[in-house]
Amino acid sequence: MVRSVVETRRDERGPLLVILQDLHDQLGYIDSTVVELVAGELNISRADVHGVVTFYTDFRTEPAGGVSVRLCRAEACKSVGAERVVEHAQQVFGVQVGQTTPDGSVTLDQVFCLGNCALGPAAQVNGKMYGRVDSDRLVEILATTETADPAPATSPGESS
Repeated sequence: MVRSVVETRRDERGPLLVILQDLHDQLGYIDSTVVELVAGELNISRADVHGVVTFYTDFRTEPAGGVSVRLCRAEACKSVGAERVVEHAQQVFGVQVGQTTPDGSVTLDQVFCLGNCALGPAAQVNGKMYGRVDSDRLVEILATTETADPAPATSPGESS
């Protein structure tokens, strides 16, 4: 699968980023096996690929939980209570930002602007934006959120 994605994008100008985006969309994350395969296919160093994967916060290096929670911690959201929401979420889920619960049900991430500043604190749950989120509202949102589809049957390292 990795090789087929690379082949479809290989001739584009500067194809690395779009290849990684395609693979991330299909696999849900980019692990070290994928990094190695992409580097080999593009004849670039693993360090170059790894650098791009780790630079952009939208790339995950391990599978996300069934529910992905991204909380904004930028100044506008902080000024209206985002830190309280983050602290509460960490207590409720028992994980720090950047971690997934041991049962794999929730991944808690932070971002430094969701572009919803006028309605802060902002949160994104499974890709859907929410404004004016406090601890109670976050619990309500999560209670009505469906978990994401399970990870693909193929492992990221498999290539076709």
